[in-house]
Amino acid sequence: MASHVALIRGINVGGKNPVSMARLREVLGERGTPSRTHIASGNVLLEAPDLDEAGVESLLEDVLREEFGVDTVVVGVAEARMRAAVDDAPAGFGAEPHLYHSDVAFLRAGVDAEEAFAAFGLREGVDTGWPGKGMVYFRRLSAQRTKSRMNKVMSTPFYADMTIRSWNTTVKLVDLLDGE
Repeated sequence: MASHVALIRGINVGGKNPVSMARLREVLGERGTPSRTHIASGNVLLEAPDLDEAGVESLLEDVLREEFGVDTVVVGVAEARMRAAVDDAPAGFGAEPHLYHSDVAFLRAGVDAEEAFAAFGLREGVDTGWPGKGMVYFRRLSAQRTKSRMNKVMSTPFYADMTIRSWNTTVKLVDLLDGE
């Protein structure tokens, strides 16, 4: 069973920052941290019970820089926090995928979720959001997603300390923690 999930931002997207998931698993194993990956966009489940979230971030950032020449944001998420992302989600969050695009912005340890939430900038009638514990839940009306202000967060200092995953990916990562 994994003790952490490492969420890597901006790899293997449009040919930028290529990282072989097989090689990443191999390198982590060589460093004493067995891992599994989910899709090539940077979701790593690690067996690292001796590391805290910041330690997972440092390990992955070092491996990415040293082995792949990639310098990017990694957010370490302890198993309990990943499970809480699903268990403590706002009522009905992610339940209407035909109406809404639902995402979770995972924050590095120490980042205030209320302050990060304020950086998103909601557009009435399009966007809805909620601060959580170590994360921000964000939902956009699918029919008007091009009018969303979600991208506003990318121009704030908070963006350096977060990475965003779709609700489907978040739920799948919890399933993978359960061995599914």
